[in-house]
Amino acid sequence: MFTGLVDDVGTITAVEEGAAGREFRVACRYDDLALGESIACQGTCLTVRDRGPRWFTVAAVVTTLGRTTLGEWTVGRRLNLERSLRAGDRMGGHIVQGHVDGVGEVLATARQGDAWLIDIGVPAEIAQLLVPHGSICVDGVSLTVNATPRPGILQVSIIEYSLRHTTLGDLVPGNRVHLEGDVIGKYVRALVGPYLPGSVAP
Repeated sequence: MFTGLVDDVGTITAVEEGAAGREFRVACRYDDLALGESIACQGTCLTVRDRGPRWFTVAAVVTTLGRTTLGEWTVGRRLNLERSLRAGDRMGGHIVQGHVDGVGEVLATARQGDAWLIDIGVPAEIAQLLVPHGSICVDGVSLTVNATPRPGILQVSIIEYSLRHTTLGDLVPGNRVHLEGDVIGKYVRALVGPYLPGSVAP
């Protein structure tokens, strides 16, 4: 489990095809990673396969490549990184599982005072979970839903600190981003869904 508070931005230094899938070597600040440790890369929970001082490798299987943007990752790409939550850690963001629910597209970015607004087109399954001032995870970053300007559109407001310490400041219209809905919202939707008008019994 994660919190969506990015604690490093790594850089892909190699991409290879291997028996475990598509493998990525990532340069980072960590020097104490353990083999088998879970690490969120752009909000995708992956397993550390190999590691050394300030680098590690992870691999993505075909199902992960089909549900995320990992198939587009190339050498030089920067990644938001977060190590898994330990018992007793502060819960500064929100509950993030590292399971990408869908891929959205950046539609617009704009400066508003000291904030940076990003409008993202989201899949229907994500749109159903959006609540004004609720939680959303974008590329591994815990954010607040600033607004839903139109159906299927999510707007987030990025503070200056997050722009400097994540990859969100790199986003431009046309970029695709990983989205993970609030896990509490997903459970609520699953529980009440059968009782909503128009629902079909399983």
